[in-house]
Amino acid sequence: MSRRGLLSASAMGATTLGAGLGTALAPPGAQAQTQGRAPNQATRQPNIIFIMADDLGVADVSCYGQRAFRTPAVDSLAGQGLRFLQAYASSAVCSATRTALITGRYQYRLPLGLWEPLSRTNEVGLPPEHPTLPSLLKRAGYSTALVGKWHLGALPKFGPLKSGYDRFWGFRGGTIDYYTHRGTDGKPDLWDGDLAIDQHGYATELLGRKAVEVVRDFAQAGRPFFLSLHFNAPHWPWVGPGDEAESERLKGKDLRNFDGGTLKTYGRMVVSMDEQIGLVLAELEERGIARDTIVIFTSDNGGERFSDVWPFNGRKTELLEGGLRIPAVIRWPARIRPGGTSEQVMASMDWLPTLLAAAGGQADAAYPPDGMDLLPALDGAAPVPRRLYWRYKANAQRAMRDGDLKYLKIGENSFLFNVVEDPMERANLKARQPAVFERMEQDWLAWNETMLPEIEESFTEAYSASQLADHFGARPPSGKPDLPPPPKR
Repeated sequence: MSRRGLLSASAMGATTLGAGLGTALAPPGAQAQTQGRAPNQATRQPNIIFIMADDLGVADVSCYGQRAFRTPAVDSLAGQGLRFLQAYASSAVCSATRTALITGRYQYRLPLGLWEPLSRTNEVGLPPEHPTLPSLLKRAGYSTALVGKWHLGALPKFGPLKSGYDRFWGFRGGTIDYYTHRGTDGKPDLWDGDLAIDQHGYATELLGRKAVEVVRDFAQAGRPFFLSLHFNAPHWPWVGPGDEAESERLKGKDLRNFDGGTLKTYGRMVVSMDEQIGLVLAELEERGIARDTIVIFTSDNGGERFSDVWPFNGRKTELLEGGLRIPAVIRWPARIRPGGTSEQVMASMDWLPTLLAAAGGQADAAYPPDGMDLLPALDGAAPVPRRLYWRYKANAQRAMRDGDLKYLKIGENSFLFNVVEDPMERANLKARQPAVFERMEQDWLAWNETMLPEIEESFTEAYSASQLADHFGARPPSGKPDLPPPPKR
């Protein structure tokens, strides 16, 4: 069996519970567009629910090939909507991607986006005056709410209520323990608006319960609404539902939890999130608003240490495909035919122009989006060529996607890959196609000149050889080797 046939057959075996789910995941470029225009077009402003998982690998849901556990709620979205097969996070870490998502622009245009990710202890954040997806939707008549993770700056200068959200219930930092609800600094981090609160329960379930409540309230009000549901799951610490003893063990310790976690626990964390998504979808049906509600499911970056990123290589904090490729599913019964797929190359920052177009809103001319409107792809248009750019301070990483090709630089080493034919990024074409490599490298340098420069003081997350056994080749941001070279003989 060919490589493409093997990938397709493997994913097809994991595809369940999504009516009309259609062809299973294949590597980029392996399938043609299967999406067509729905017979009934949307006639009103759609409600929008944007669901984001945290550190979820591209193959961590069944409809993208997961076999160890099932995710029927996400699968149902895919079966009733469209899956993007070439979806990228705008960064390899969370707050940088969230900056691109909420602004529709490369995160490197803002000081906030230079932190990879943002620390709770600094004074950087999303400027309240910067237009955002929720603020622009508010201008178009929407009610807005964020349930879950913010991670774009701390009080008193920054916060969801200062950047377009009418309601906020969740946490402000990069992560919280699932039961104690304390952040990496050991302090409580659960909020209702700008009021700190104390609630008992598993964080994923609390967020799902609150999201159902928000949908109910907004549906009763009768206005179009935008709900951001940003889960902590399956971000570390590795605490599944019922694992309160593990939360107790972690009190006062490093929440990165390098001495804990199993594949089974990780799967339980993902399944718990999927169950909460199912409750939100059921509420839409109960309220009779599912047809006119856009529901999106995605992740903020590639997978972490227990994630499944097959058939790619790499993980969070890396510009290899496994650190950037994400699931991206959209359901909109009033417009999108069920069970479709799209080969359109897309990124997190594309959702702002796409959702504004769907809602009849407009971007701010003073802050033009870098993202593209994906509505044609939702209607079945053929993929259009585009270029995407990344950089990541740790290990001096650079990347650019242009057509099927990808330019990649890690430390002092540079590469050219065809990520359609070689999704694991093994065959370096740099020497075989030197002119193409040179052009792409120069294009990246020209693009980088239009962004804010990297700054020495900004934090950048990376894993060391002492933390993860498969990172023996990690390099610091300087690009110098971890160990000095052996003495000359």
